[in-house]
Amino acid sequence: MAGLFFSKFLTYRFRYQIGYLLVVLAFIALLVIAGLHVPGGLSTDEQEQFVATAAMDLQDIDTIAVPNMPFFVMQRVSMELLGPSEFAFKLPSLIAAFFAGIGAVFLLRRWFRPSIALLATIIMITTGQFLFIAQVGTGTVMYFLWPIWLLLAATMITTSPHHKRFWKIMFFIMVPLSLYTPLSLYLVLAIVSAGLLHPHVRYVLKRMSLAHLLLLTSISLSLAAPLIALILVDSRLLLELLGVPSSWPPDVLMNLQNISQQYFNFITPQSGPLMTPVLGLGSIALIVLGVWQLFKIRYTARSYTLVAWIILLLPILIINPQFESIAFVPLLLLLANGLSYLLRFWYDMFPRNPYARFIGIVPLAILVAGLVVSGLGRYFDGYRYDPVTASSFSHDVELYNEHIEHKNIEKIVVAEHELPFYAALASYEDTPPRILTSVPRDSGSFAATRAAHEKITLTPTRIVTTATSEDSDRFYIYKK
Repeated sequence: MAGLFFSKFLTYRFRYQIGYLLVVLAFIALLVIAGLHVPGGLSTDEQEQFVATAAMDLQDIDTIAVPNMPFFVMQRVSMELLGPSEFAFKLPSLIAAFFAGIGAVFLLRRWFRPSIALLATIIMITTGQFLFIAQVGTGTVMYFLWPIWLLLAATMITTSPHHKRFWKIMFFIMVPLSLYTPLSLYLVLAIVSAGLLHPHVRYVLKRMSLAHLLLLTSISLSLAAPLIALILVDSRLLLELLGVPSSWPPDVLMNLQNISQQYFNFITPQSGPLMTPVLGLGSIALIVLGVWQLFKIRYTARSYTLVAWIILLLPILIINPQFESIAFVPLLLLLANGLSYLLRFWYDMFPRNPYARFIGIVPLAILVAGLVVSGLGRYFDGYRYDPVTASSFSHDVELYNEHIEHKNIEKIVVAEHELPFYAALASYEDTPPRILTSVPRDSGSFAATRAAHEKITLTPTRIVTTATSEDSDRFYIYKK
């Protein structure tokens, strides 16, 4: 009766389309806010990547033999076109995060019922870890993009009756491109193992013509050829792509403590460039339900793939926990699995009572709303007002663009350790100021960074500051 009552509304038939449209609009707004305002600035890792991106040169193999090389090429192009701003530096990450979010919508719709897919999508885009990684310019967002689209393409090949050729081509294109990102090989191996072990997937693969398979394989090899050449020139790249830590043997006990802090320490959370724990207690509880349900229903192709992927990733995360972001997508799928179990358990309790079935949505909606509100509140408040987290990001690039560039300042004095960063920043200008590590003796206007002004005895004419309560004096302007 309740279902018949609600079905009378004109918008009822299009409830999921309307819901997804609202989610996409909110997602775009969140990405814009994250990219421009919260947390704002560049972390230490991003400043190091800023220098590495500016130094990329096709004639110098060492500058391009790096993980996520296609991403950093796009980043270099972005800054060449838009200038060396924070937004131009982060723009490729925001674009990749947008496509990762869109791909997650389609993937969840294929793996779960529409209501679960919608709720899981809402939780995903409001998670602090996702919003933070979406605006980081270090290429970490590729740990979200490639797994989502590889799983989507593999799912469409094996389940969709339409456009299978298109998805086959996309899959064989994305596989070699994903291999430029660390740990992507393990997902490819998980998908291949599912194809070899699951009967339905084997049946689909047997129906592919040999000529078609050879053509797609040749496309993949051609796209992987530059990566193979880079590995042959610099074998260290292969170790980085496999997730092997630079120092050996790893401190496994310390790594386990770090993982526990990142996901399970809800009593004493820590601040820093990435606030921990990265997921809320409610999300972890749903993930635990999802794990139990995954092993309970393990005969599907997606269960094969997910279990194999997790088994391959766990040893790498234990010996090298810096790749904790790669766990976001499998955790998202497990969370959706937990949501699906909760809803299905309630519906099984009341198979014929429409009122009870409808009332069961209320506590689930409250749970999701709590996760969304807590996730957004923790992200926006934490990354703006937490003293440790807020001070982890430097706004010097925007201050430089506003107060140094095109302001008739001919020279800028920096500390020795700042020289690579400001040299990279000035390299994008047509008439850059001279970057010095000592006070200029000739006449003219010059500026000095906070770290360099202590050795200058002159009186500055102006001090450029930020809104932070500590270390807010960033540039000192001297005019003769």
